Amino acid sequence: MALRPVHVIIKAVDAAAVGRFWAEALGWQAFSPGVTTYVGPPGGELVWPDPVFVGVDVVPVAGLAAAAGVKNRVHLDIATDSPARQAELVARLRALGATPADVGQGDVPWTVLADPEGNVFCVLEPREVYRDTGPIAAVVVDCADPRAMAAFWGEAIDWTPHEVTDDRAVLRSARGTGPYLEFLRTPDAPAAPGRVHLDLLPYPGDDQAAEVARLRALGARDLDLGQGDAPWTVLADPEGHEFCVLAPS
Repeated sequence: MALRPVHVIIKAVDAAAVGRFWAEALGWQAFSPGVTTYVGPPGGELVWPDPVFVGVDVVPVAGLAAAAGVKNRVHLDIATDSPARQAELVARLRALGATPADVGQGDVPWTVLADPEGNVFCVLEPREVYRDTGPIAAVVVDCADPRAMAAFWGEAIDWTPHEVTDDRAVLRSARGTGPYLEFLRTPDAPAAPGRVHLDLLPYPGDDQAAEVARLRALGARDLDLGQGDAPWTVLADPEGHEFCVLAPS
């Protein structure tokens, strides 16, 4: 039994507008099959879950306040393949409503921006390690103990550890496709769940309830965010990072 990440969820006031922004940022397409706006690779009909990429699903949440440039515990790093491409993308995203963000990064070669509702993300300089990831280079998670996160997530999902140190843990699909999942030691990271999290999906034939029980045995705990009688289960990992286990479909 195992789970696979299929979505990065972004909670938003205006899901359609934020979805359009991320579609432009990633060079993908925004689909709106229901109340959420799914952003995934173009090509006609929506394929869910995409067989290669981790998509972005923007979910409207009533009464949500703008993030105002505050760094969530989870954020996206966008890949570029040249300095010119990085500069062009930053300029285009600023024209679409992104704003510069200062999260204490100092003088670094990547650019930190916030989307139109204030969710911080990074546009990276070219890096060889991300040349084949697609537009999302990495889903980055701030944490206190990367080794502990690697131990939990290495069992929770079917991704392979690439690096595990006291400061950083990196996992990626065993198929060698799509983004990396990176845990960075960040002692001052906020403890509360943020506006960005992962959705996990069981493989066909696997049982959602059995997967949830397995995750609880690994140290996950139930999280009540007012989801009510939803077909998915909301959990938190041992450091309190929110994630959801979806029902197979």
